[in-house]
Amino acid sequence: MSFVLSETLAKDTVELGNFNLCKLLWMNDKQYPWAILVPRVNDIQELYQLSVAEQINAMEESNFLLQTMAKVFKADKMNVAALGNMVPQLHIHHIARYKDDPAWPGPVWGVNKSIHYGENEMIKEVSPLLAKLKDNFGFKEV
Repeated sequence: MSFVLSETLAKDTVELGNFNLCKLLWMNDKQYPWAILVPRVNDIQELYQLSVAEQINAMEESNFLLQTMAKVFKADKMNVAALGNMVPQLHIHHIARYKDDPAWPGPVWGVNKSIHYGENEMIKEVSPLLAKLKDNFGFKEV
C-alpha cells in the first residue's frame, strides 16, 4: 500500500522532498522557519510504533535537519516536537526560534494565526536549506 499523507498536514504545508524514511514538509507560516518530517509508514501515531531500524533512521534524519536548519536560519534555539494531539499521523515539527519571534519564549501553537507566504517567498526561504540537504540521507527534492 502506498503512503497516504494526512489531509490536515497536506493542507497546511508544502511538500519539499523525501529522505530515505521521512517526507519533508514546510509549514505555510512565514513567522517561523518550520519543517515537518513525516515517516512514510501508514497507520503510525507514535515513534515507538516504528521498527528499531526506522526509529534510528527517523532520529538521524531529524538530527540532520535540526543541525542544518540551525545553521541556515541562524536560530537562537531549535524546537522539536511530535505532539499528535490534533493530527494523529506521526509527524515531527522542527522549528527555528528566535528571541524576538512572536511566540518567544513560549510554544508557537495558538499564539498567532498563520501568515502564509506570498508568491515566491517560500522558495526564497527554503532554497538555502534544500541546497544543504541535497544528497544527505537520500534526500531528493520534489
